[in-house]
Amino acid sequence: MTDIVTAIVWLAGSAFALLAAVGVLRMPDVFTRMQASTKASTLGLACLLIGAALQMGDLASFIRVASIGAFVLLTTPVSGLVIARASYFAGVPLWEGTIVDERRDVPADTQNAEPGEEGGTRSRANAPS
Repeated sequence: MTDIVTAIVWLAGSAFALLAAVGVLRMPDVFTRMQASTKASTLGLACLLIGAALQMGDLASFIRVASIGAFVLLTTPVSGLVIARASYFAGVPLWEGTIVDERRDVPADTQNAEPGEEGGTRSRANAPS
């Protein structure tokens, strides 16, 4: 029974990892590529690690797998945020289908302010020309 559950979890993890790779290739800009790579690959790796923990079955292996999973879950969102902020402030163009740009009207001296404090949240459709 453990082998069947492990196989199902590994197949699901492999499918999510494949979707992450396809998303990186097919998405139109750096921000959507970053979204695809961080979300789907994290879920795929989590499924693969759960399958590995189930297959090995001992406590030492479970602790190693849990440590790897915790490290990935802590570092992936941070790296995605850093990539997105660096890309945005470097002037990487947004996809033309982007509807909302929350940082568009924020002055440079308030870059770290929350949306709505200075400049506010404004969609491209409502922004002045």
